[in-house]
Amino acid sequence: MNTSRKVAIITGAGTGIGKASAIALLRNGYNVVFAGRRAEPLAQAIAEAGVPAGQALAVPTDVGNPESVRSLFARAKEAYGRLDVLFNNAGIGAPAIPLEDLSFEQWKSVVDINLTGAFLCTQEAIRIMKDQTPRGGRIINNGSISAHAPRPNSAAYTSTKHAITGLTKSTSLDGRKHDIACSQIDIGNAGTEMAARMARGVPQANGEIAIEPLMDVQHVASAVVYMAGLPLDANVQFMTIMATKMPFVGRG
Repeated sequence: MNTSRKVAIITGAGTGIGKASAIALLRNGYNVVFAGRRAEPLAQAIAEAGVPAGQALAVPTDVGNPESVRSLFARAKEAYGRLDVLFNNAGIGAPAIPLEDLSFEQWKSVVDINLTGAFLCTQEAIRIMKDQTPRGGRIINNGSISAHAPRPNSAAYTSTKHAITGLTKSTSLDGRKHDIACSQIDIGNAGTEMAARMARGVPQANGEIAIEPLMDVQHVASAVVYMAGLPLDANVQFMTIMATKMPFVGRG
């Protein structure tokens, strides 16, 4: 075990932003635990990183399940001895249907992954970080542009992302005494599988369908590496990184 390398856990690490960020952290000297629902994408992401065996670990995880989350963090600690960074990135959306037609099950599945999952992972991270030597660590939450403004027919996703901001602030405050910093990155239109529909046209607040610009997901990964690498006496509390011309600032 190489104890000179910092250790990170990334949820939702099999695809998209999580995958890009996990690989970027690996290539910047971290040992990285790739967590996600399916084993195969995690293994493929690690293979793509091309790093020596032992620097990355794939742990299939359901972040909405407390036992699964406990197992994830126990395996990370067993493998690497400590935890320096948690990136709460795992997230899902519900179908884009009117709020009144959203089923309880659809609502709950989004809340379980996006909000409860981040809460459970944060708890486990704090338990490790406050008792290790050197003490402390950093938790980064994926808030999304939806933490500020909704898209049409996105009540479940938008609600959870607004709630992530509250979790970020509470974690920042409650983590201080343990030398734990907490940040939030709000991402707009990164070029991932989930965002591919933007290039085909998506509904706008005025009812129109419009094609929206995308940015390379590697810019997000670089931002996560920067945030993670700060000393614990400095913190990016909130960062918004977005495609420059996406319809967010102003009125479109």
